[in-house]
Amino acid sequence: MDDINEIKKNLGTKEVNTWCPGCPNFLILESVKTALAGLISKGVYRQEDFAMTTDIGCSSKIYDYLNISGIYGLHGRSLATGLGVTLGNPNLKVLSFMGDGGCFDEGIAHFMHAGRYNADMTLIVHDNQSFSLTTGQPTATSQEGYISKASPLGDADFPLNPIKVALAAGIGFIARCNARDFKHTAEILEKAIQHKGFSYVEIIQDCLIFNKNVNNKDDRMYKIENNSDKKKAEKIAGEYDYNNGHGKGKIALGVIYSEDKPALYEKWEQLKALKEKGVGWKG
Repeated sequence: MDDINEIKKNLGTKEVNTWCPGCPNFLILESVKTALAGLISKGVYRQEDFAMTTDIGCSSKIYDYLNISGIYGLHGRSLATGLGVTLGNPNLKVLSFMGDGGCFDEGIAHFMHAGRYNADMTLIVHDNQSFSLTTGQPTATSQEGYISKASPLGDADFPLNPIKVALAAGIGFIARCNARDFKHTAEILEKAIQHKGFSYVEIIQDCLIFNKNVNNKDDRMYKIENNSDKKKAEKIAGEYDYNNGHGKGKIALGVIYSEDKPALYEKWEQLKALKEKGVGWKG
């Protein structure tokens, strides 16, 4: 078993980090590195078995700070790119990083269809309920009344509930984490990566600059055991509607729903053959 701290060091880069000081993205990066290092140290995967895709946003800067192969793509298209990577080589463990804006605004169609296809990949969404890189415009998960430069009279639209959408799309692994609890997040990410098929992990994080009215929800959060009951998952999903004011609505953390079903590579004989041989299309 290799030393996990040495593996984590190798998963880092020498790039200058440009996230705001104190941003929860630092904790998310630590969680990802801890999860990957844990899997590598146990001999489950090698570092070269992982690949990532990103789009545009604060979340996607993780591309510069995580030492695995990948593609830095277009806004809202991280999942589409990730699907292309896993089609090219179904042996790679693909991690797609997105923010709530890129995923649930520009990328909502990709999110829905990724659940239907059940490609063997993991989506990690950094959800702070705003387009923070571009100065805080509202996203699909922003609360009603959110005032920003783009919505000076307040956002008039009701927020989308990503957990409910994920359940409706048939996603087989749905989880939610708190960025500040990086150890728990790392544990959930390990489970997500090892799940056969498409995994969705929402990480709730504060933005220190924009939409601060939705920050500091830790006292409303509670942890659940792994759940495979869809009716229970639907009930859990309805507890927090992303529109609640501070102090209202419980927020479950953990594996909200998990189901085993055929992954995309098992549906196509060509991909199944590549998987069994441990190679991509070019051999």
